[in-house]
Amino acid sequence: MSEESLSILFLYRTVPGRMLLKLLVNPGVSKAAAHVMSSSVSKLFIPAFVRKNHIDMNKYEEPSGGYRSFNDFFTRKQKPEYVRKYEGGVISPCDGLLTVFDINDDSVFEIKNSKYSVRGLLRDKKLSGRFAGGTACIFRLTPSHYHRYCYPTDGKVYADRRINGELHCVRPVALETFKVFTQNSREYSILKSDEYGSIIQMEVGAMLVGKITNRHSAEKSYNVSGGEEKGYFEYGGSTIILLFENRIELCDDIMNREPVNGEIPVKIGEKLF
Repeated sequence: MSEESLSILFLYRTVPGRMLLKLLVNPGVSKAAAHVMSSSVSKLFIPAFVRKNHIDMNKYEEPSGGYRSFNDFFTRKQKPEYVRKYEGGVISPCDGLLTVFDINDDSVFEIKNSKYSVRGLLRDKKLSGRFAGGTACIFRLTPSHYHRYCYPTDGKVYADRRINGELHCVRPVALETFKVFTQNSREYSILKSDEYGSIIQMEVGAMLVGKITNRHSAEKSYNVSGGEEKGYFEYGGSTIILLFENRIELCDDIMNREPVNGEIPVKIGEKLF
């Protein structure tokens, strides 16, 4: 078991750990951690992180003077030649580990044996009702993943919303202890696609992250393109959720992949269906 896994088990499964967790989920602590990761001193963490996570830095843009901080590195952009061209359909909005669930008639779905209400997730009774009978796609990003994300298809965004909340780790052990997705701070956009109907794209903050940076238009509604960058997470593991009002079926290439602990590895820009 990795040192990271042992730390998560300590925080969520022991009394001293849960006492420490109460401090860690405080937004002030998250802001302090973000400040450290944005400082020039944090550059010292970059080489070890690259080696540990086997990151091919040839795929990413780097400023002429190098990265100014760890967060500057963490939010790095892919070089244009490595960006997949959008060719229609619905694509993965990010690198991550994907799980797909049907949304039942009561707008409730399961994540790691815990039930989550779509209504509680969105905090909108009327909106959540539209997704009964649809599909939820959960993309879990680990620290080693690319942390910029894009829109999954062409369409019009007609609402952007933010929900504040406590910040919790999004590792599976945390899901067994807390209703993580209904406690974390999160942002979501309501996207209308001519071909696929209404789609929710939600970004969920995680412990010691909480910083979700999205590029919103000043207009009440605006058009977006599949593959167009939506935003990025600063340091940490995070989650993106796509909700579809209709049932979907993943393409064979995705479905036939070897899962990792029940989750399917995907890359940003890959066609889902």
